[in-house]
Amino acid sequence: MRKAIEVKSQVVTEIVEKLQKSSAAVVVDYKGLTVEEVTELRKKMREAGVEYKVYKNTLVRRAAKEVGIEQFNDELLVGTNAIAFGYEDPVAPARILKEFMDSHPKMQLKMGVIEGEFYNESQIVEFANIPSREVLLAKLLGSLKAPISNFAYLIDAIAKKQEEQEA
Repeated sequence: MRKAIEVKSQVVTEIVEKLQKSSAAVVVDYKGLTVEEVTELRKKMREAGVEYKVYKNTLVRRAAKEVGIEQFNDELLVGTNAIAFGYEDPVAPARILKEFMDSHPKMQLKMGVIEGEFYNESQIVEFANIPSREVLLAKLLGSLKAPISNFAYLIDAIAKKQEEQEA
């Protein structure tokens, strides 16, 4: 009996550490997925640096209570749940899960914590629609480059026109 309590205590401690260390934790109901589909999802998560774990709901509730996430309660945290922990990009877990859900409608986003704030399903979906950091940086650089490029083309056109007039 004591060994079981020790094991559960260690798991709760592990979940607490992951919740504190991660920038995002998104809870998803994975009921209805096959082993192959879950393996595919785990692969996509690993490639993006996101950790996907399945824990007992009671242990997640205890860990969330220790961290101060009161919304992970008996009403919302029921059924077959998994948690995607994002450490670098806080939007990555939501984005990957949403993309996967588009081709696997059995899955359902439930809730999440991003940067310490609790969000419900619809808010998590909104976060999932935000492009990745790399895409946003590329768009920003493109926006900054456009006026400079246009100015360079204008100067070049003026120089060519003057050369034509002199010739």
